[in-house]
Amino acid sequence: MRKQYQIEISDSASKTVYIPNELNLHTHLTKLAFGTHSKDAAFLLQKTKKNSIVISKDVADALHFPDLKIPLHAFANKGTLYLGPLVGIFTSGFTSFPLRPVGDRTLFFAKLLSVKKTVGAIPYLFGDQHINWEQGTIRGLFYHEEGWETFEVPFPNVVYDRLPNRKSERRNELKEVRDRLQKDYLIPWYNPGFFNKLDVYERLQNDEDISHYLPETHPFSSFSVIERMLADYGHVFLKPINGSLGLGIHQIIYDKKDGHYYCRYRVRDENRLRKFNSLENLMGNIFAGRSLSRMLVQQGIHLLRHEQRTIDFRIHTNKDENGEWNVTASAAKMAGHGSVTTHVKSGGEIKTLEELFESDAEKAAALEKLSEAALKISKALERNMEGIIGEIGFDFGLDRNGHVWLFEANSKPGRSIFKHPQLREFDFLTRKLSLAFAVFLAEASIMKPQEIFR
Repeated sequence: MRKQYQIEISDSASKTVYIPNELNLHTHLTKLAFGTHSKDAAFLLQKTKKNSIVISKDVADALHFPDLKIPLHAFANKGTLYLGPLVGIFTSGFTSFPLRPVGDRTLFFAKLLSVKKTVGAIPYLFGDQHINWEQGTIRGLFYHEEGWETFEVPFPNVVYDRLPNRKSERRNELKEVRDRLQKDYLIPWYNPGFFNKLDVYERLQNDEDISHYLPETHPFSSFSVIERMLADYGHVFLKPINGSLGLGIHQIIYDKKDGHYYCRYRVRDENRLRKFNSLENLMGNIFAGRSLSRMLVQQGIHLLRHEQRTIDFRIHTNKDENGEWNVTASAAKMAGHGSVTTHVKSGGEIKTLEELFESDAEKAAALEKLSEAALKISKALERNMEGIIGEIGFDFGLDRNGHVWLFEANSKPGRSIFKHPQLREFDFLTRKLSLAFAVFLAEASIMKPQEIFR
């Protein structure tokens, strides 16, 4: 169990740090470090305040240590005492408005940063424009006492990637920041990038432990693939390989009785269902003039229904302060009437599992299956994908036989399920663990860097 210490700044001495006796047991300390900065200091034993570390003001100033009254962790290694972690949350889309520094995402980040005392970390927001490479400092945005403040602090112990979309991720200047901080400063960087649906499928399909969760999926190549899959499954989905929020998804259904093809999709805030006498007519009308090279074809599943509406499930997993995977949120999503997806913007509704299942036994059985799948696939993604993964949002289906199917894995999961009043405790837990994992990474990078940077 890691311990947190109150950090105090004192005017009374110079180049001095007072520490509890327990921190002086393993190594003779000569330096204090905060983020990537360190400073020589004399370490004296703290006689009265057992849970406090007192830093002289000149040392605190040299380290750019902000006096935010946040209890922190302390890691001693090779003569240096590291305070923190200092967690940089990297994003883009900053505005010039002090009350809304990241526009519509300001409230989310305020809530994320507000778990700092619970976790024992100092988190701040930054973008490429806030970095001073010559000084090794960042003008970070801190959410402190219910307002936003800017402090100049060192480069962080760990970076949590919260870039908002693929477009920002592709910008060269943002790639350069990530590469430079990782390679030149050996700063662990977690949750990089966005998952590509086809890439995830191809990497996981050979993993025997979890391949049975994967619906048959192919990049679009010809009408004949769709025809064959319609014959096998009755319906298929066409999805953008890099899509999100359910945009651009089409369901194609073949009715054997009347011999017609149907297409369900959404356009201009309206759910549509159209009928065609052949697949060629359907494709020629619905996808006229559009390239299908960035689409995939996925097996349709006969899902559980509630009130005649299809259901899928959102399960969140997070790594915790011990580097272990946890299921941190679970919810059901009910499709809107006539909608091809369960997204709220398409008329979908969020339900708790208690609202969905009539008996506790049914709910417990479903949650056990979904949780087992989520934890297994989290570990499989970690084995098969590049970078350090700390959180995943899964979209699962349960078919009428109770089999679990993976529809999508999201490296930066949306948070619409947390608008449901009974899911707010999950909201807090996912935010808490997304920063608690930074404590694990910071300690590992200090004590066992070979495990992080192998």
